[in-house]
Formats: sequence, structure tokens, C-alpha cells
Amino acid sequence: MHVTHLSLADFRSYARAEVPLDPGVTTFVGPNGQGKTNLVEAVGYLATLGSHRVSSDAPLVRVGAERAVVRAQVRQGERQQLVELELNPGRANRARVNRSSQVRPRDVLGILRTVLFAPEDLTLVKGDPGERRRFLDELVTARAPRLAGVRSDYDRVLKQRNSLLKSAAMARRHGGRGADLSTLDVWDQHLARAGAELLARRLDLVRALEPLADKAYEQLAPGGGPVGLEYRGPTQEPASPEELAQRLLAALGEVRSQEIERGVTLVGPHRDDLVLKLGELPAKGYASHGESWSLALALRLASYDLLRSEGNEPVLVLDDVFAELDVRRRARLAELVAPGEQVLVTAAVEEDVPGVLAGARYAVSGGEVVLR
Repeated sequence: MHVTHLSLADFRSYARAEVPLDPGVTTFVGPNGQGKTNLVEAVGYLATLGSHRVSSDAPLVRVGAERAVVRAQVRQGERQQLVELELNPGRANRARVNRSSQVRPRDVLGILRTVLFAPEDLTLVKGDPGERRRFLDELVTARAPRLAGVRSDYDRVLKQRNSLLKSAAMARRHGGRGADLSTLDVWDQHLARAGAELLARRLDLVRALEPLADKAYEQLAPGGGPVGLEYRGPTQEPASPEELAQRLLAALGEVRSQEIERGVTLVGPHRDDLVLKLGELPAKGYASHGESWSLALALRLASYDLLRSEGNEPVLVLDDVFAELDVRRRARLAELVAPGEQVLVTAAVEEDVPGVLAGARYAVSGGEVVLR
């Protein structure tokens, strides 16, 4: 799989940009603040419907513009598809495939797959559980795009259930009789059903990812492992979605009084965590800066290997990563990713990019992207 052409309109700093791309390595070089990352961010957005830099769409639209358009021609084998997303902050985004009638944005998931390495990846190791949940869910959706709908359903049910619990908690604090909780059992069922399917996919992913992450870490930092991935939650043992749903219902029942008191849902995939280990110790709080970087990179390499093993090699994106690494880790990472079908690299200093990643070079400056 690779992108043959990227087109932007009013995306970030670009009023317009047309960038032809070939298989192999392409490097975007230029001073910081000139728009290198904006290009690969757009590619990542088409693959995940999200940015690795910001949590909302508003910053992605060029100042003064009402909307932004990201479009890419994607080739997989002999098949080509044109995928387009129109970003409309404050309103629903729009999507098209092959210039046909509109489809839902989530229907484009799976047309393009990416694995992105970025300085922000350090939060996978050092950050809050939400960062690791996002990592899992994006990879789950890359493996099975229909899970985007399950995630959306879970978020919708969670919001409704929290609203009901919050009303009950506020009423109690103010001496009222409390909200009508007669529908709470119904919301429990909905939450357990959607949550169990998401949870089953996460648990399956963790089992598949752990040996690949351990292998990748050994390649990046020989002798530094082993790497362990431990899913943490009230329902963390593998089982069928039906059994997991029953476990979630039981766990919800155990904390119901606390939830009504606090006004928030205390059990479910939205509260779980992925504990990363080096040896017997959790990486968070114990791993050095270099070890944390190697572990974050190992998770991304493992993601790439997993997707590739399932028959759909993703586009690799390395966004300003080499500046963060020492010479040894630069060389090892470059050797591991160089064989990829398509590798997109950004760098402020061309010399930071190891020679093994030879390929096309674009100079990025002042909103212009010029092939050198």
C-alpha cells in the first residue's frame, strides 16, 4: 500500500499543496515551523480520522478558512482509490471515495493504513492511561475498521449513562429524591454489549502485540528487555464477547452505589490501562529516557509488523523522530524501516536522516513543497 498523490486545500499552513509520491522513502526537509509535519499529519488523518498532534479539527483548518480538504490517491496492488475528507469544525465532516456520492467519514477507514512515529510517542510510556487506550483503539480499528462504529456506540452510551448518573448525584447532594434511575439497567446492558466487543479486540491485540514488541525492543536495544504488555481492568482475562459482557455487568453492579454517589461510570474500557513492562518493572516511573524511547518505538514497530503480517502493509511515517535519537538508535531504526513499501520522513536537518533511507527529497519552506 502506498500514497501516489497528496492534495491539500486550506489544511494547516497550506492554502493549496499538490505532492506526488512514489513507493520507497520520501523525506521532507526544512526548518521547523515550515509545514513538514503538516504534510504527514494529513496522511495520518486520512488513515485514522484524527491528528497525532491535536484532539480537535479546528486547528487543522487554515486561519481565515471555513473548511479544509485532504485528498489522497491510494494504491494497493493493482487497485487505486481516491479518498477525500472535508473538515468542517463545528459541523459534520464529509467524505468521498472515488469522487462518488458522500459516505460517512468512518467508511474511509481501512482504505489507507499508517503507522506513525513521532516525538509525541513518548507519552505512550510516560503519559496517562488515555494515551495507551488511544494507541490500542487506533490499532484495533486499523485491523478491523468496523470497530470504529463500536467505539462510537460505546462513547454514545457512556455519555448518556454518565448524564443519568450525574443528575442522580446532583439531586442527592441538594437533598432531592434523586433522578429516575429506572433506565440504568438498560444503559448497563448497552454499555456492556459495546464494551465487551471493544474489550475482546483489545485483549486479542495485546496478546498478538507482546511478542512483536519484545522482538522490536531487542532489535533497538539489545539485552534491554524483555518487554511485557499487561492489560489492566476489572475484566482483563480473555473470553468471548458474551462472557466479557456478563463480567462487565457484574462489575457495574458491584460499583453502582459508588457511581450514583460520584455521578460517573467507574467500570468499562474507558477506565482500563495497558501496563508496559521492562523486565519485572513497569516502564512508567522506572525506565530511563532512552529506554522509554526505545519502548515507544518498539510498540510502533510491533504495530507495523502486525498489520503487515495480516496482509496489508501500512505506510510508515517518521515525523521528526531522528532528532530525538542517538546515533546508534537512529541507525537501528532506519535499518528496520528502510524495506517498507512507503516510508515518509520529516527532518529539520538532512544530516539527521541515516543514509540507508535514501530516496526522494522535498524541500519545505514558506508553504512551498519543492522536489530537489
